Amino acid sequence: MDILVSKNGIEKMNVKHINMRRTLVLFGLIVCTILGTFAKDYRVNSPDGKISVTVNVGNYIKWSASINGKEIINSSRIGMILSDGKVLGVNEKVKKATVSPWNNVITPVVAYKRSVIKDNCNILLITFGSGFSLQFRAYNDGVAYRFETFFKEDILINKEIADFCFPSGTHSWYPLEKSFMSHIEPVYIYSLLDTIGNKHLASLPALFQVNEVNVLITESDIDDYPGMWLIGAEKGKISGTWPRYPDVEKLEKDLDLFVINTKEYIAKAKGTRTFPWRTFVIAQNDVKLIENDLVFKLAQPNKIKDSDWIKPGKVAWDWWHDSNIYGVDFRAGMNNNTYKYYIDFASKNGLEYILIDGGWSETSNVLESVPEINIPELCKYAESKSVGVILWVAWKPFWDKIDEALDLYEKWGVKGIKVDFMQRDDQKVVNFYHEAAKKTAEHHLLIDFHGSYKPDGMGRTWPNALTREGVRGLENNKWSKTVTPGHDVTIAFTRMVAGPMDYTPGAMTNMDSVNFCPKYTRPESQGTRSHQVALYIIYESPLQMLSDSPANYMKEQETTDFIVKIPVVWDDIIGLDGKVGYYVLLARRSGYKWYVGAITNWTSRDLDLDLSFLPAGVYTIDIFQDGINADRYAGDYKILKSSVISGDKMKIHLAPGGGWAAIISPEKSQNQ
Repeated sequence: MDILVSKNGIEKMNVKHINMRRTLVLFGLIVCTILGTFAKDYRVNSPDGKISVTVNVGNYIKWSASINGKEIINSSRIGMILSDGKVLGVNEKVKKATVSPWNNVITPVVAYKRSVIKDNCNILLITFGSGFSLQFRAYNDGVAYRFETFFKEDILINKEIADFCFPSGTHSWYPLEKSFMSHIEPVYIYSLLDTIGNKHLASLPALFQVNEVNVLITESDIDDYPGMWLIGAEKGKISGTWPRYPDVEKLEKDLDLFVINTKEYIAKAKGTRTFPWRTFVIAQNDVKLIENDLVFKLAQPNKIKDSDWIKPGKVAWDWWHDSNIYGVDFRAGMNNNTYKYYIDFASKNGLEYILIDGGWSETSNVLESVPEINIPELCKYAESKSVGVILWVAWKPFWDKIDEALDLYEKWGVKGIKVDFMQRDDQKVVNFYHEAAKKTAEHHLLIDFHGSYKPDGMGRTWPNALTREGVRGLENNKWSKTVTPGHDVTIAFTRMVAGPMDYTPGAMTNMDSVNFCPKYTRPESQGTRSHQVALYIIYESPLQMLSDSPANYMKEQETTDFIVKIPVVWDDIIGLDGKVGYYVLLARRSGYKWYVGAITNWTSRDLDLDLSFLPAGVYTIDIFQDGINADRYAGDYKILKSSVISGDKMKIHLAPGGGWAAIISPEKSQNQ
C-alpha cells in the first residue's frame, strides 16, 4: 500500500486505496442489508398479554422474553448439532409460522398441587425447511420451547445449543454440582450471575432473579434423551450442557454405576420425534413460584388407563432413625417382629404404608430376602391391618432382573418400590425411569425414585410414580449441618417448583443452631418442632414419610395426631407470602378444609395471616405453633383451638428456625 506522509507526520492514503476502502465498506453494507432482509421476528404473547416471547430467525435462531415490556431473557441462541455435521438452527428458512391458543383442563390422577389444572397458553409454531420445527408456548406464568424433528432416518445428536442470556445485575440461586454423577442434592448458592464461570456446573431447577422478577429454569417431558444441566458461560450468560451417552461403565458396591468412557454424542434418537421442553417459570412475586405447575402441564398425558389402584399416603419409615425403637420385648432390626411393630403403628395412626429400606435382601439380590425377614408374611399381616408394604431396591440389580422381580413382588403382595442410587440422567438412565414406571404400573406397584434427577412431570404421565428425591432432605442431618431452616425455605421456591420431593420430614428431636449435632443412628432436625410439622403442609409429596421412630411418635402422640390429619394430595394452593431463603407462608385446600403452613430461617419473625381466602362462614382453627421457649428449647410447642371467619387477620410468631401450622375446618352445616 502506498502511503504519503505530510510534513506534520500525519499519514495519508493515496486515492487508489481510498477507493478500495469505499468499495469494501459498500460491500459490507450490502451484505448486512441482505442478512437483515432475511432475519425476521416472530412473536407470541401470554393470554393476559403480560409476557411476550420474540423469536428471531436469521443467521441463527435466537429468542427473548419480556414481562410488562421489560426484557428478562435476551438474545438466547438455540439449536441442535447432529453427528453428520448438520446444524439445526443456522441459516434456516421458515416454511410456516402460526400462532394459536391452547385451552385445556387437566384432571390429575394424583393431585399433588391441584385437583383441576387450567392449561391455557398461546402457541407459536415455526416449521423450517430443513426438517424440524420449534414450538414456543407463552403462559401467564412462564414460557417453554421444544424441538421436533421430521427425518426419515434415525439421528445422533452431538450437542444441543441452549444459551440463556440475562440482563446485567442478575442474581442466581445456583444449585452447584461437582459432576454429572450426582444424587442431585445441591445446596443453592446465592450469587451474582457474572461470578458464575465455565467451571460452575449446576443441576436443575436453577433460579435467576432479574430486576425483581424470578425466572426458574428447568425442563419437562424428558423421554429417551438426557437431562439438561447448566454451566457458566461468558458474562451474563448460562449455557445448557448434557451428559454424553455412556460407553464403558463400572459398577461398584452394587450401587454406583460409574461412567468410565462416553460416546461422542448425547443421544441417539428416532428421526421423527419431539424433544424435552425447556421450561422457564416466571413470577414477579417469590411465593408465586410455589403455585406454579408448568412442568406438570407440559408433560405427556396419563398413560395408565386403570388407575383406581393408585393410592397416595403417608409412610412409616425405618432407615432415617436406624430402626431405633424402644419399649419393646424384642431386638429391633431387620426382622419380622420389628416390621410388624411398624405395621401396628401405621394401622393405629391411619398411615397407608410402611417402607422396608435397605437390608431386607443382599443389595445384589433383589429376588430373595435375608433369613431374618419374610416379606410375604409381612405383606399378609399388613393387609389384615389395611397397611401396604413398600420395598427398597438398588436400581442396577433391580434393572437387571426387573421382570422377574416385579412378578415376584406382586405375588408377595408388595404395594410399591423405592428404587435408589441412579445418580445419573444420561439417555440410558432416563430410559430406565420410563421402563421402571411403565412396568411397575403393569404390576399395580407404586414407585418412588431416589438418588434421582429432578421431576420432569412424570407423575402426570405415569401417576404411579408418586414422588422422588433429587433434593437435599432431612437424611443429611445424620452426617452434616447443611439442612438448615434457611435451606428449607430455599428449596420450597426452587427444587419443589419442578415437582414433588421426598424430603422425609417429621423429626421429633429438634435443636437450635447452637445445640444441633449430626448423629447417624439418633438423628435430629435443625429448627423447631413446629417447623417440622409445618413441612407436611408446605412440602409436596403424595408419598409422605414419617421419618422418625414410631416409639418417638407414640411417646408424643399429640404431635403425631396433628401430622396424620394433614393430607398428602390437594385441591388447591394459595401462596400468601414469602421470600426465597427467608420465609414462606402458604395455604392449601383439601375438600372443605384449609391448611396453612409457615416456616422461617434462623431469623425470628412475625407474619400477618389474612384469612380472606376462606369462603364466607364460621370455622374452627386448630393451630400447632412454636412454644414461648422454642428459641431456647426447639421442641417446645403449643396447640391452640379457636373460631375464625373469612376476612379475619391473625398474627403469626415464628421462633428462630420456627414454624406454624393450622387446620381450618368449616362448621358441619357448611360442608353440605
